[in-house]
Amino acid sequence: MTNEIQKTEAEIFALVQKLETLRRATTPVEVKNYEFQTLDGKVNLLDLFGEKDTLFAIHNMGEGCVYCTLWADGLNGLLPHLENKFSVVLLSKDSPTVQRQFANSRQWRFRMASHGGGAYMTEQSVGKSGGNNPGVVCYQREGNKVFLKNRTPFGPGDLFCAHWHLLSLAGIGMDDRSADYNYWKKS
Repeated sequence: MTNEIQKTEAEIFALVQKLETLRRATTPVEVKNYEFQTLDGKVNLLDLFGEKDTLFAIHNMGEGCVYCTLWADGLNGLLPHLENKFSVVLLSKDSPTVQRQFANSRQWRFRMASHGGGAYMTEQSVGKSGGNNPGVVCYQREGNKVFLKNRTPFGPGDLFCAHWHLLSLAGIGMDDRSADYNYWKKS
């Protein structure tokens, strides 16, 4: 069994390398300079880049989704490493006030903006059928233009949430365990 596991892990690693090569070769596509709401007022997509030329826009379905919370909890730990080179923003349909309250309850450090469920979410969705789906989009800025470089959805077993892979080491499958907001309470 161990040899089969090692062989499968090597195949997955090779596929991840192939995926990286394909993503690197993706031709960026120009997109609109969408508008968002923040606690400080309206901003546009270009504003979200700050001083960086690459932006990761994390699509989150909002405080009502335990799975989006699981992904954001994990990505929050990577935030200082990502922000060293890139701009990162968490986008959801929730109002800026609701976003910040929920982020504070999770100790998230993300910059946040609300798309309000409008044109941005329809046109820039990571889902096949459009709409409000969890995932991440990588944008690049060239002057006053924004280009979509790559995007991908989040889902159980993906490459963006270590939770599922660690559970598999214990022999627990994706269908055997679900996410929750809290697993224990302090006494």
